[in-house]
Amino acid sequence: MRRPIILVLPIAAALLGGCRTVGPDYAGPPAAPPGAAFARAGGQAGAIPDAAPSRWWTALGDPALDRLEDRALRANPNLDVARARLRQARAALRGAHADTLPNGTATALAAHARLPRSGAAPGGSGAGFRLPPSLNLYSLGFDATWEIDLFGGQRRATEAAAASAQAAEAGLADAQVSLAAEVAQAYVQLRATQARMALAAAAVARQQRIVDLTQRRVQGGTASTLDLVRLQGQLEVTRAEAEPLAAQLDASRDALAVLAGAAPGALDGELGAAGPDTVDAVPLPPASVPVGDPAGLLRRRPDIRAAERTLAARTAQVGQAEAARFPHLTLLGLIGIGGTHLSDLTRLDDYSAIAAPRLTWNVLDFGRNRVRVDQAEGVRAEAEAQYRAAVLDALRDAEDALARFRQGRTTVATVARACAAAAQAATLTQARQRAGTASLIDVLDTERQLLAADQDLAAARAALTGDFISLQKALGLGWADAAPAGGGRAASP
Repeated sequence: MRRPIILVLPIAAALLGGCRTVGPDYAGPPAAPPGAAFARAGGQAGAIPDAAPSRWWTALGDPALDRLEDRALRANPNLDVARARLRQARAALRGAHADTLPNGTATALAAHARLPRSGAAPGGSGAGFRLPPSLNLYSLGFDATWEIDLFGGQRRATEAAAASAQAAEAGLADAQVSLAAEVAQAYVQLRATQARMALAAAAVARQQRIVDLTQRRVQGGTASTLDLVRLQGQLEVTRAEAEPLAAQLDASRDALAVLAGAAPGALDGELGAAGPDTVDAVPLPPASVPVGDPAGLLRRRPDIRAAERTLAARTAQVGQAEAARFPHLTLLGLIGIGGTHLSDLTRLDDYSAIAAPRLTWNVLDFGRNRVRVDQAEGVRAEAEAQYRAAVLDALRDAEDALARFRQGRTTVATVARACAAAAQAATLTQARQRAGTASLIDVLDTERQLLAADQDLAAARAALTGDFISLQKALGLGWADAAPAGGGRAASP
């Protein structure tokens, strides 16, 4: 009984030695465009070709933002979704590995059968031998099946699963990049709103002092009631313009709380309220910003890495579809002991064994497998086109972000000079009005111009920091490595 098993082992070894893998081998992603992407805007934007930091928000020098980023990267629900997808992909990879190994099943059977009394043994003569009225059967066994991967279908399936797991890792990193930028943008919006509220409060206080002074002058007969009414009207306009800012402040706080995985309103105390010290609360980017080079951009951006790994998976799936067109060989084996008495289970030298190879080949499929191969090749061509589009979009994003960042620096400098001029004009006009050489209309005009200049400067500072954040997102920064996957290391484009 041992001979069938002994004979099938060299047959299996010979078959394994003759296995080959069909389908295209993945040779890496298509060549990227020439590496001259950052020549137009980088040098004029304060950018330097250096290794960019992953925790880029620390360059803004705001501890409150650092805490919010860390909290969001730990507790944001969207990141939990990406982590769950990564676990699913890694589980699928382990399953693909397991599919390449034999499948064994252990069985135990205890049966009792009642037989008809009229039964007789076949082939007998005369009275014949009658079966017993009941029968017990006991059996212990082990059977195994193993599909020999003759043409690499299972190996291609494992390659595809490994690449898909690496694409899921890149998807998690991409979610981290987007989240880090979104938190920073919401924080800058919050601080910008607080700065605008502080500026509006300062303008209201300044105009209130002018109203009080004018009221005393009216009482003393040196100013008219019309002047006082005009000043009071301007004061109310300034107050009205500041009212919507409170709702914007609450919205920014709620947005940050949700991004950090907390309920709206949970971070109100931590984020503070508007006050005189919040006029310059918007963090500004550093004087120089490392951006690297286009090749580094392609290695860093998770969406490009995800597209490249998806292309690798689709390439492997072409081979998987190709292998389905060829014969399949499955080795079947069974070994067991048993009998009609429990004591038969202890007779280990008396066992039954079966070993049999099974070859199947769908030779008459009327082109169905060819259609599946064509579909797989079409899916691969789509993934390749998507990779090329992702590369071009990434380079364009980086170039545009650098251009906006460069222009933002120029805008802040220009608006700052205009704001200083408006402040000086307001001071001089008030002095002239007190000396009687300027009218109240002149004072009101310079006050409006100063308030508008202050608000413009706060908006320009916030926009500059927003452009810095957009640049970091375009460079693909803000992610951390996921735990190692079972399928190996992701290839770099």
